[in-house]
Amino acid sequence: MSDQTPLLPASVAEQIAGLTFTSGQPLIIVDADEVLFYFMRGLEVFLAGRDLYFNWASYALYGNIRQRQDDMPVAAELLHPLLQRFFAEATEDLEPVDGAAAALAALSETNRVVVLSNVPMAAREARLRALRRHGMDFPLVANSGPKGPAVASLIERATAPAVFIDDIPHNHSSVAQLAPAVHRLHFIADPRLAALLGPAADSHHRAESWPDLQRLITSLLVPA
Repeated sequence: MSDQTPLLPASVAEQIAGLTFTSGQPLIIVDADEVLFYFMRGLEVFLAGRDLYFNWASYALYGNIRQRQDDMPVAAELLHPLLQRFFAEATEDLEPVDGAAAALAALSETNRVVVLSNVPMAAREARLRALRRHGMDFPLVANSGPKGPAVASLIERATAPAVFIDDIPHNHSSVAQLAPAVHRLHFIADPRLAALLGPAADSHHRAESWPDLQRLITSLLVPA
């Protein structure tokens, strides 16, 4: 797939074009929310400050973010601006996932690590600061929409074996469609959230922790 594909947003293509790769060096493409950072823990704190709460009835945000005063879900048209405000205020302060920094530090000795996150562009710098603060100073691509186009573009640039780690099943499906050679690892850091969802249908493995991910990645990626 070319970087000029209409499925790849121009802002994402521009970020990927700015990355450098070493020929033959395996690539780890890793999500951030609920993979490197505890998204739901931060969201719960943010919601509590607005007299809202998360219902934990399903994996979806819509319908589960509710008003405490009457238990009614936040209206669909209000959900997007609410989440944009969350990213604006909380991105830099999210807690790192246990074991993520240590595992990636070890893996990065032989692999190229790129963080591919659907963080809003306005919060990109905050996410970079958070990554650096918690010992995960890796390149960040702020994506928009399904991740298949970005992953396909990344592996075209890297020309090397790759793994993809994400918590969202439809992102695994998107990568399976557009970059089927990439090994797809499903991981959800928050155990409460993980309990609401089985393994992603289009993933190859469901991991339970970063030590588990590290073992899997080490067995899958061998430098050319």
